[in-house]
Amino acid sequence: MHDEKKSGPVIRFARNRLCALVKPGLAVDSTTLLARMLDKNVKLGTSTPKADPSGDYAFEVFPRAEVVKPGAQTELEKKALQLTGSASSAPPPPADRTAYGWHVSEGRPDIFLTYCTNALAAQKENPDQQIVTLPDNLAVGADYGLTVLNGVSTAAQRLADFIVSPEGQKILAKHGFAPGSD
Repeated sequence: MHDEKKSGPVIRFARNRLCALVKPGLAVDSTTLLARMLDKNVKLGTSTPKADPSGDYAFEVFPRAEVVKPGAQTELEKKALQLTGSASSAPPPPADRTAYGWHVSEGRPDIFLTYCTNALAAQKENPDQQIVTLPDNLAVGADYGLTVLNGVSTAAQRLADFIVSPEGQKILAKHGFAPGSD
Protein backbone atom coordinates (compact mmCIF):
# COMPACT_ATOMS: atom_id res chain seq x y z
CA MET A 1 0.00 0.00 0.00
CA HIS A 2 2.74 2.46 0.95
CA ASP A 3 4.68 1.69 -2.23
CA GLU A 4 1.52 2.42 -4.20
CA LYS A 5 1.14 5.73 -2.30
CA LYS A 6 -2.17 4.57 -0.79
CA SER A 7 -1.00 4.75 2.82
CA GLY A 8 1.65 5.96 5.16
CA PRO A 9 4.61 3.74 6.00
CA VAL A 10 4.11 0.42 7.76
CA ILE A 11 5.20 0.75 11.37
CA ARG A 12 5.99 -2.28 13.52
CA PHE A 13 4.05 -1.61 16.71
CA ALA A 14 4.47 -4.89 18.64
CA ARG A 15 6.17 -8.26 18.68
CA ASN A 16 5.14 -11.59 20.08
CA ARG A 17 7.11 -14.75 20.61
CA LEU A 18 6.28 -18.36 21.17
CA CYS A 19 6.55 -19.58 24.74
CA ALA A 20 5.94 -22.91 26.40
CA LEU A 21 3.04 -23.06 28.83
CA VAL A 22 3.94 -25.86 31.22
CA LYS A 23 1.82 -27.83 33.67
CA PRO A 24 2.55 -27.37 37.38
CA GLY A 25 5.26 -29.65 38.74
CA LEU A 26 7.00 -30.46 35.45
CA ALA A 27 10.64 -29.49 35.87
CA VAL A 28 11.58 -27.52 32.75
CA ASP A 29 13.41 -24.33 31.88
CA SER A 30 14.78 -22.82 28.68
CA THR A 31 17.86 -25.04 28.76
CA THR A 32 15.90 -28.30 29.20
CA LEU A 33 12.83 -27.42 27.13
CA LEU A 34 13.79 -29.33 23.97
CA ALA A 35 14.68 -32.46 25.92
CA ARG A 36 11.37 -32.30 27.78
CA MET A 37 9.43 -31.74 24.54
CA LEU A 38 11.13 -34.84 23.10
CA ASP A 39 10.54 -36.92 26.25
CA LYS A 40 8.19 -39.76 25.27
CA ASN A 41 6.31 -39.33 28.57
CA VAL A 42 5.59 -35.63 27.98
CA LYS A 43 2.55 -34.62 25.91
CA LEU A 44 3.13 -31.64 23.60
CA GLY A 45 0.27 -29.37 22.54
CA THR A 46 0.07 -26.87 19.70
CA SER A 47 -2.54 -25.03 17.72
CA THR A 48 -3.41 -26.40 14.29
CA PRO A 49 -1.08 -25.21 11.50
CA LYS A 50 -2.79 -23.56 8.52
CA ALA A 51 -5.87 -23.02 10.70
CA ASP A 52 -4.22 -20.89 13.40
CA PRO A 53 -1.00 -18.87 13.01
CA SER A 54 0.12 -19.98 16.47
CA GLY A 55 0.22 -23.53 15.11
CA ASP A 56 2.24 -22.41 12.11
CA TYR A 57 4.77 -20.79 14.43
CA ALA A 58 4.89 -23.85 16.69
CA PHE A 59 5.67 -26.04 13.69
CA GLU A 60 8.46 -23.57 12.72
CA VAL A 61 10.15 -24.50 16.00
CA PHE A 62 10.52 -28.11 14.91
CA PRO A 63 13.03 -27.58 12.04
CA ARG A 64 15.07 -25.43 14.43
CA ALA A 65 15.03 -28.33 16.88
CA GLU A 66 16.31 -30.57 14.07
CA VAL A 67 19.45 -28.42 13.84
CA VAL A 68 20.07 -28.91 17.56
CA LYS A 69 19.17 -32.59 17.68
CA PRO A 70 18.90 -34.64 14.48
CA GLY A 71 15.60 -36.49 14.30
CA ALA A 72 13.83 -33.97 16.53
CA GLN A 73 11.67 -32.45 13.79
CA THR A 74 10.00 -35.71 12.82
CA GLU A 75 9.51 -36.73 16.43
CA LEU A 76 7.96 -33.40 17.44
CA GLU A 77 5.70 -33.28 14.38
CA LYS A 78 4.42 -36.80 15.18
CA LYS A 79 3.76 -36.12 18.85
CA ALA A 80 2.29 -32.60 18.58
CA LEU A 81 -1.35 -32.66 19.68
CA GLN A 82 -3.13 -30.02 17.59
CA LEU A 83 -5.61 -28.97 20.25
CA THR A 84 -6.89 -25.59 19.07
CA GLY A 85 -7.60 -23.59 15.96
CA SER A 86 -9.69 -25.85 13.75
CA ALA A 87 -13.15 -27.39 13.72
CA SER A 88 -11.61 -30.82 14.35
CA SER A 89 -9.59 -29.64 17.37
CA ALA A 90 -10.17 -30.94 20.88
CA PRO A 91 -13.29 -29.74 22.67
CA PRO A 92 -13.47 -25.97 23.06
CA PRO A 93 -12.84 -24.48 26.49
CA PRO A 94 -15.58 -23.03 28.66
CA ALA A 95 -16.47 -19.47 27.65
CA ASP A 96 -14.64 -17.95 30.62
CA ARG A 97 -11.32 -19.78 30.07
CA THR A 98 -8.41 -19.49 27.64
CA ALA A 99 -7.99 -22.58 25.47
CA TYR A 100 -4.30 -23.01 26.25
CA GLY A 101 -4.47 -22.90 30.04
CA TRP A 102 -7.65 -24.95 30.08
CA HIS A 103 -6.13 -27.72 27.95
CA VAL A 104 -3.05 -27.80 30.19
CA SER A 105 -5.21 -27.85 33.35
CA GLU A 106 -7.26 -30.71 31.84
CA GLY A 107 -4.03 -32.69 31.28
CA ARG A 108 -4.24 -32.91 27.49
CA PRO A 109 -0.72 -31.51 27.01
CA ASP A 110 2.03 -31.16 29.59
CA ILE A 111 3.67 -28.45 27.48
CA PHE A 112 1.72 -26.20 25.11
CA LEU A 113 3.62 -24.10 22.55
CA THR A 114 1.69 -20.85 22.12
CA TYR A 115 2.19 -17.13 21.89
CA CYS A 116 3.68 -15.64 25.06
CA THR A 117 0.62 -13.38 25.22
CA ASN A 118 -1.64 -16.45 25.35
CA ALA A 119 0.58 -18.06 27.97
CA LEU A 120 0.40 -14.94 30.13
CA ALA A 121 -3.41 -14.88 29.93
CA ALA A 122 -3.53 -18.61 30.75
CA GLN A 123 -1.23 -18.14 33.73
CA LYS A 124 -3.55 -15.47 35.13
CA GLU A 125 -6.27 -18.12 35.21
CA ASN A 126 -3.91 -20.87 36.39
CA PRO A 127 -1.14 -19.28 38.50
CA ASP A 128 0.70 -22.58 38.99
CA GLN A 129 1.25 -23.05 35.26
CA GLN A 130 4.76 -22.03 34.23
CA ILE A 131 5.78 -19.91 31.28
CA VAL A 132 9.10 -20.95 29.76
CA THR A 133 10.85 -18.82 27.17
CA LEU A 134 12.16 -20.73 24.18
CA PRO A 135 15.94 -20.56 23.89
CA ASP A 136 17.25 -18.33 21.11
CA ASN A 137 18.09 -21.30 18.85
CA LEU A 138 14.42 -22.40 18.92
CA ALA A 139 12.75 -19.00 19.21
CA VAL A 140 10.06 -18.04 16.73
CA GLY A 141 8.11 -14.83 16.77
CA ALA A 142 5.66 -12.58 15.02
CA ASP A 143 5.94 -8.89 14.22
CA TYR A 144 2.79 -6.78 13.99
CA GLY A 145 2.60 -3.74 11.76
CA LEU A 146 0.12 -1.00 11.07
CA THR A 147 -0.38 1.64 8.46
CA VAL A 148 -2.93 4.37 7.99
CA LEU A 149 -4.64 4.62 4.64
CA ASN A 150 -4.56 7.97 2.90
CA GLY A 151 -7.78 9.93 3.18
CA VAL A 152 -9.16 8.21 6.28
CA SER A 153 -10.60 10.05 9.24
CA THR A 154 -8.39 11.80 11.75
CA ALA A 155 -9.65 9.29 14.32
CA ALA A 156 -7.80 6.52 12.48
CA GLN A 157 -4.55 8.48 12.64
CA ARG A 158 -5.13 9.24 16.33
CA LEU A 159 -5.63 5.53 17.02
CA ALA A 160 -2.41 4.64 15.20
CA ASP A 161 -0.55 7.39 17.07
CA PHE A 162 -1.92 6.09 20.38
CA ILE A 163 -0.88 2.49 19.65
CA VAL A 164 2.75 3.50 19.07
CA SER A 165 2.79 6.04 21.94
CA PRO A 166 4.42 5.17 25.28
CA GLU A 167 0.95 4.77 26.82
CA GLY A 168 -0.19 2.42 24.04
CA GLN A 169 3.03 0.44 24.25
CA LYS A 170 2.59 0.12 28.03
CA ILE A 171 -0.85 -1.41 27.51
CA LEU A 172 0.51 -3.86 24.94
CA ALA A 173 3.39 -4.79 27.29
CA LYS A 174 0.89 -5.47 30.10
CA HIS A 175 -0.62 -8.12 27.83
CA GLY A 176 2.74 -9.70 27.04
CA PHE A 177 3.70 -8.01 23.77
CA ALA A 178 7.26 -6.82 23.25
CA PRO A 179 7.75 -3.31 21.88
CA GLY A 180 7.75 -2.92 18.13
CA SER A 181 10.77 -0.64 18.09
CA ASP A 182 14.24 -2.17 18.05
